[in-house]
Amino acid sequence: MSSAAANPGKPTIASAIERYFNVALYLLVLTGFGTLASTGGLDLPAVVLVGLALLLRGYQLAAQREFAIPESWTNYLTLLYIFVGLADYFFVSRSFLAASVHLVLFLMVVRLFSLQRTRDHYMLAALSFLMVLAAAVLTVDSVFLFSFAGFLLVAVITFVLMEMRHSLAEEHARAQEPRMASPYGRMAYVLLATAPLLVLLIMAGSFLIFFLLPRVSSRYLTSYTSTSDLSTGFTDRVQLGRIGQIQQSSAVVMHIEIQNDLQGAYDLKWRGVALNRFDGKMWSNAFDQKGMRPGLDGSYRLAPAVGEAAFRTLPRRAIHYRVLMEPLGTNVFFLADRPTMLSGDYRQLSTDAGGAVYNLDTEHPVNRYEAESDLVEPDEDELRLAPNTLPGGMDEYLKLPPLDIRISKLAGEITASAPSNYDKAAALEHYLRTRFGYTLELPRRVPEDPLADFLFERKRGHCEYFASSMAVMLRSLRIPTRLVTGFRTGEFNDLTGQYVVRASNAHSWVEAYFPGSGWVSFDPTPAASLPTRSGWSRMQLYADAAASFWREWIINYDAAHQRSLGSDAASNSRHLLDEIGRWVERQHRALLRSARSAQQQITRSPVRWMGGAFAATAVLIVLINLGGILRVLRARTLRAHPDRAPRESAALWYEQMLRRMARQGWRKSPSQTPSDFVAAIQEPGLQQGVAAFTRAYESARFGQSVDDARALPELLEEIRAAK
Repeated sequence: MSSAAANPGKPTIASAIERYFNVALYLLVLTGFGTLASTGGLDLPAVVLVGLALLLRGYQLAAQREFAIPESWTNYLTLLYIFVGLADYFFVSRSFLAASVHLVLFLMVVRLFSLQRTRDHYMLAALSFLMVLAAAVLTVDSVFLFSFAGFLLVAVITFVLMEMRHSLAEEHARAQEPRMASPYGRMAYVLLATAPLLVLLIMAGSFLIFFLLPRVSSRYLTSYTSTSDLSTGFTDRVQLGRIGQIQQSSAVVMHIEIQNDLQGAYDLKWRGVALNRFDGKMWSNAFDQKGMRPGLDGSYRLAPAVGEAAFRTLPRRAIHYRVLMEPLGTNVFFLADRPTMLSGDYRQLSTDAGGAVYNLDTEHPVNRYEAESDLVEPDEDELRLAPNTLPGGMDEYLKLPPLDIRISKLAGEITASAPSNYDKAAALEHYLRTRFGYTLELPRRVPEDPLADFLFERKRGHCEYFASSMAVMLRSLRIPTRLVTGFRTGEFNDLTGQYVVRASNAHSWVEAYFPGSGWVSFDPTPAASLPTRSGWSRMQLYADAAASFWREWIINYDAAHQRSLGSDAASNSRHLLDEIGRWVERQHRALLRSARSAQQQITRSPVRWMGGAFAATAVLIVLINLGGILRVLRARTLRAHPDRAPRESAALWYEQMLRRMARQGWRKSPSQTPSDFVAAIQEPGLQQGVAAFTRAYESARFGQSVDDARALPELLEEIRAAK
């Protein structure tokens, strides 16, 4: 009878593998779904329903209660979902990716409760991988890296157990294997010890292949990525209050790196779209777009806006900056004021009379670009001298919808003492900044006249209300104005040298036109309170640095990055080799100088140097043989004072006796004991002396007899006399 039959209550290796495999497969599905849910691309019903199914399956595994859906049911459910999936695609989600994800989730839940055959396990593992693949399409966040690493760790454990389970099934080991006291603990330790190492090796190999594999395209499945709500704030039609809704989010919008800016010295506005029409509740853009042609180097030259020729004579400061955009779903480039150049992997751009730059290349959405701008400080004295007459084509910037009569009256009262149009604009800007409060709380109901409600009732709001109020009041004074939407410069991350611009930095401001000088920016919005700095803020900067590296070198890694990486690697290698060559050359020159100096000194006083050389040689010989010298001195000390260490002293005297006997022709072989050696001596007198010495040696060596150790020198002399 086998031990398995004799001990039916004890677990076997096969049962341990089966138990761990079921748990690992469940965790694989759980991490796959968690990775997909963390992207935020799943709808709430799908998250709730699949989450409940996973909780139920987890309870079954913990309680060891199995419930399997009959195979016939799974076939009917799969056929039924064909019609449900079509309805989902055409009427509910209206998206191929969303409908496909729902299909994968449905199949995963069905297979999770109908695991009967090996192919079901393989299919469930494949569905888990499909969920991770869908998550890769739905997100560009660096959190995906950690989620994928967790999924990979569980996948390694799962497939190791799957192979072990398959091998045992092939060898029919369940009936023959012995039962063990507890195979679970040791197996868990081995799996947890080896799986992370395998994951690290897989990740290292993957990154090596990723960076070295030739790049032929920079697209990232962009046709399936979801658009952001921020895109509705930067189109040609913006509802009043939309920017305020965007500002309530802290999501990162873009990273901006300004060349040679290591301290965060700039406080700029990043201009998106200029809007010229206002109907009382919505701003819109009526400008026609004009296509642009790239230069020979692939960059686009941006001409100055109409009426800005006067700024060419003013002092300017050119800046070069690089922008890394998050996927917002907008085709607008955000640029510093008065841009002169834009470059990137874009085949077709356009611009309008408002100065906005648009991307018409649907194959390459806005994600990474470089630009240059000329920063100019307008001369206030020149602006005050600007004539009040307007050139043709400015009527579009003076149109107003029917408004509360109090708005134009308030504008006249505020600017009554202002002598010039510039002073009127400055007075309105100061009035709004100092008399009204800033808040992101939106009104519970949309009033009939939002601006009148803001100016005379609420008296607090966000940037759109301030900018719209100033623009409307300037138009009532016959000063051309337009509204501009974009972003303020965000927090500077000194770890990456980049400005972190968030949705909360969304902003709108006013541009007023002055003949001879062009469009000048005004910002009537009061400055918001600065955020409180804390240790957590610093941790956020570290997280942002990691996310920035992920977006720059993983998500947007293309042929340009690969060329840059190869160029940097070659340059650094050459620099390292040059540094090594220079170091070797410096050491060689120093050695030659030392040799020449030594030769000159030896020539001047050869006797002193010869004596020094002999002394140094003697010291060197002593140092080389120091170990042997110390051993000889110790042996002499022990032989002279056997009472200090009788065992070591007896061993030394015995070795000396053996050397004496060897010179007389009696050699002790390693296989002989001391007694055997005594018996092998054929001379009676000599044998008697060696026997007496051996008895004293054994008493001192193994009995630590001090008296016998002291007697060994005399006994050795008797052996010498007996020859």
